[in-house]
Amino acid sequence: MMKDELMDQNFMYLALVVYFAGLLYIGYLAYRRTETHEDFMVGGRGLPPWVAALSAGASDMSGWLIMGLPGAIYATGLIESWIAIGLSIGAYLNWKLVAPRLRAYTEVARNSITIPSFFENRLKDKSHILRIASSLIILVFFTLYVSSGMVAAGVFFESSFDGSYIVGMLVVVGITLIYTFFGGFLGASLTDVAQGIMLLVALGVVPIAGIIAVGGIGETAQTVSAVAPGNLSFFGTGEFSSTVVLTIVSGLAWGLGYFGQPHIVVRFMALRSPKEAGRARRIGMSWMIISLTGAVLSGLVGIAFFYSRNETLPNPETVVLRMSTLLLHPFFAGLVLAAVLAAIMSTFSSQLVVCSSALVEDLYRVINKKPPSARRLVLLGRLCVVVVALAALLLALNPDDSILGLVSFAWAGFGAAFGPITLLSLYWRKLTNWGALAGMVTGTVVVFLWDALNTGLYELLPAFVLATVAAWVVSLVTHQPNSEITDEFNRAENLAKA
Repeated sequence: MMKDELMDQNFMYLALVVYFAGLLYIGYLAYRRTETHEDFMVGGRGLPPWVAALSAGASDMSGWLIMGLPGAIYATGLIESWIAIGLSIGAYLNWKLVAPRLRAYTEVARNSITIPSFFENRLKDKSHILRIASSLIILVFFTLYVSSGMVAAGVFFESSFDGSYIVGMLVVVGITLIYTFFGGFLGASLTDVAQGIMLLVALGVVPIAGIIAVGGIGETAQTVSAVAPGNLSFFGTGEFSSTVVLTIVSGLAWGLGYFGQPHIVVRFMALRSPKEAGRARRIGMSWMIISLTGAVLSGLVGIAFFYSRNETLPNPETVVLRMSTLLLHPFFAGLVLAAVLAAIMSTFSSQLVVCSSALVEDLYRVINKKPPSARRLVLLGRLCVVVVALAALLLALNPDDSILGLVSFAWAGFGAAFGPITLLSLYWRKLTNWGALAGMVTGTVVVFLWDALNTGLYELLPAFVLATVAAWVVSLVTHQPNSEITDEFNRAENLAKA
């Protein structure tokens, strides 16, 4: 390796060291503020709006924001931006419809701190079937989801630094595990804020630097159009075919998934009060729109930039990484690489906490009839973080594309299984425990069956619709008046409006 190349790589490693040190320090600060079980699971319901907003965004987007979306735009043009549009609409509706009511209702319904416990308490399910079924769905999907993040981390180190897949994965997993183990939900949320800011800056700086390198906005747009006529069209080549319709509908359907993502809606439950949801929504949506716009621009600018260099990327998903190493000082390029890790780590740290809560709050406390001490619950929560991480790590030791492919599948699974039930729980008095269970099972099964059919339509849409119908029909058949449910529904509604 040449001396200049070695120095450049050392600058990149220095940026990563600074980043990792910052995460550990934040985890330590969160540890000092984590004393009770509620602190570990939902930060003691004390998240300020800006923390909840940035944390929800960072834990939501993962590596898709800085690698997947720019890569898709680079490969096929603006037609791939329909997913971003669908997600923006879905995120806004999630903040608007779900956040204030869920924060209020989880407090009214026996201070529920997880989605499974909320379903049980909201619907007065004394059998615990609903709580156990939903927690098992969380564990299965999230263990694979976390594993996919670990695989992405290993592949990132392998491709960016020509290093070892195993060593890179272990470093990222180790750092994430430390701050999540000690800091719990608050540690994950505070580090998400730092990671969200890094993503925002990276997706602002890289496309601007690329536009300057190409010769300005006009030159960039002309070059992008010259490479392929459909690159700047939301409809691809302009021919309005059935394939284009399916692409648009499937992209917009991604927005439905937000209502059922446990690692996102738990941020709503952790807000200081329902009335702060509006402020958090404005902050969160501003971050999201700017970040998504930066990701789309990065892909488009990448088309012009590499065309002007007579260079073709073998892997489109590396467009932001490659541009940053060519256009920025090595230290700042290292920070962009750290932003990629931020996207990965912010998601699976949040997922580790949700899995831990499913094991402790929704399985252990149901099985163990004797109320455990608060100290034991915190200890069990931390141990469960380690157990889930180790299980996911074993799956990730041998990288498997099918695991990475489960990211979109898990999004559909959670969206269809939990999304309709969450909305109906918050807005329909007549939902019953059997209706909720029917909807949850229907959504999960249809996601699997529709995916196997390979119709080209994203499985989330039909699964979401059919799950809603199943929950509605079964609830109408099994509904019986319950004054306690009605009273809690009215109290939650009034609290959300206060």
